[in-house]
This record gives sequence, C-alpha cells and structure tokens, in this order.
Amino acid sequence: MDGHVRLLREVAASTVTISAEIPASHPSAAVLGTARAGTGTVVDATGTILTVNYIVLGAKRVQVTDTAGNVYPAQLVAQDFGTGVAALSMEPGRVAPLQCADSHSIGAGQDVFLLASVGGADRRSACGFVVSTDPFDAYWEYSLERAIWVSTINPGLGGAPLCDTHGRMLGVVSLNLGAIGRATLAIPAEHFFEHAEELRRYGRRVSRPTRAWLGMFCYALPDRTVVAGLVPGAPGEASGLVVGDIIVRVDEQQVTGRLQLYEAIWRHKPGETIELKVFRGGRIEKVSITGGDAEDFFSA
Repeated sequence: MDGHVRLLREVAASTVTISAEIPASHPSAAVLGTARAGTGTVVDATGTILTVNYIVLGAKRVQVTDTAGNVYPAQLVAQDFGTGVAALSMEPGRVAPLQCADSHSIGAGQDVFLLASVGGADRRSACGFVVSTDPFDAYWEYSLERAIWVSTINPGLGGAPLCDTHGRMLGVVSLNLGAIGRATLAIPAEHFFEHAEELRRYGRRVSRPTRAWLGMFCYALPDRTVVAGLVPGAPGEASGLVVGDIIVRVDEQQVTGRLQLYEAIWRHKPGETIELKVFRGGRIEKVSITGGDAEDFFSA
C-alpha cells in the first residue's frame, strides 16, 4: 500500500493545473468559453508540459499551479490539431518530469491509472484497465486511428496523464465518453514525442499534408450523419450548411458513416471546392463549400 501511495505522489508531483485565458473574440470562445482549466504533465527537464489542445486553444495568458500551490507563467509552444495534443513550456527545474513509455507496450486488459487536477494544488486518481486501442471519430472533424479506451472515469480536469503500473505516462486523457465499458479516451503520448522536434520548431505538424475543414459538429446515427452544430464564421456556416442537414453525398460519393464523411472531406485541400448533397426539408439540396484550414482559422 505504501508503494502505491508513493507512486501516486511521484506522478502527482509531475502534474500541474493549467489556467488559460482566451479572448472573447477568439473563434473557439463561443464553444469552449474564455476561462479554461485542465491538467498538464511535465515531460522533460526543459519544462515542457503536455496536455490536450482544447484547453489552451486560443490562449493569450496561461498559468500553471504545482502540487505545492506554487503558480508559474507558461507559454504555448505547439498545437497538433490532427491528434489533439498541445505543449506548453514553463521555467525548467520547477517541476520534476514524469517518465514516459510507448503506448504500444500495453493492450486490452492491462491495468492503468490516471491522475488529474481538480483545481489548484489538488489532485485525484482513478484506476482501471485498458478496454481497447480501437479507432475513434468525434462529433467534430477529428479521428484517431488508434486511441486508448480505458474503463475508469476521469475524476478531474482533461489533459491528465494516463499511466502504466510503473507510473510511466502512456497517453493524454481527452474525453469522458460514458459508453458502457469505455469510460475515458486518451490520446497516445507518442503523437507528441515522435514529432517533438518538429512541433517545437514550427508550433504545428508542418510535415502532415493539409486537409480541408468545414467547421461542423456531427451526430452519427444509423446509416446517416446529421449536422448538429456549426462553428460561427467557419466555411460550413458561411456556405449555407444548416443544423439538421443530413449529409448524403460528398462529390457525388454516397456517405453513410461519420468517419466516411470526414475522410471524403479530407481528400480535399484547403481552398478546394467540396460539393455536398444534403437532405433538408423533405428534399435534396446542394451545398458548395470552399474548404478551410482549421489551424489557420483558430490561429487568427
């Protein structure tokens, strides 16, 4: 028991509470708000903090709080819209880094735990097991070919480290999903570590081919995908897409599933025209949209 407590304390000592302030004018403010809080993990001796992107998207001022209650300024270093991870930096030496491991070292049934901030210096932990490493697609235009699905519910703020039984970080906790047997989803940490040099240098993954973005939220229903929301000012809204539209075709290709829809859109580059056919008001309507770039849109 003492060993478990010691391990939790060691992991907790490498975490920080992130407090981010976002201007009301930022495109993400309408959806995510202007004051956000999350968990971050210091992952190297230079003071790099790994977290989930939605916490710091558009942030102009960021502070972090360690488990002793000390507050430090932090700077946004990199954002990866494709995978959803983000990196901050703080003064080196203030918080001890956490050892990390490749998430491919784990599989279904293996024990894991997460340790999340609940605000300020307070932390909470939860134990569970890996349910699967199946793919994931979200209600926004996002997917992971390999996600870490775990059985435990995150007891605190997003961005927490998911760890193996040795206390090594495997992933970044992103979402509480509430599905039976699949309570929490984590982004594999190697999405940052395998591209850390590029992310630090450019602030984004410039080597990844660009792909079109419409700025929509989608419900996945049996054999259909329904527009559930639109980002204000994004290409979808600007081109006349409407909440409630059922998207049936992209460039004359029939689409029935949400991931299939995303992949059809992503075959286009920003600036290209995407032809949608939607079922609206009892008939089929055509909507032509010039694809945008999510990174450029949210960096404005």
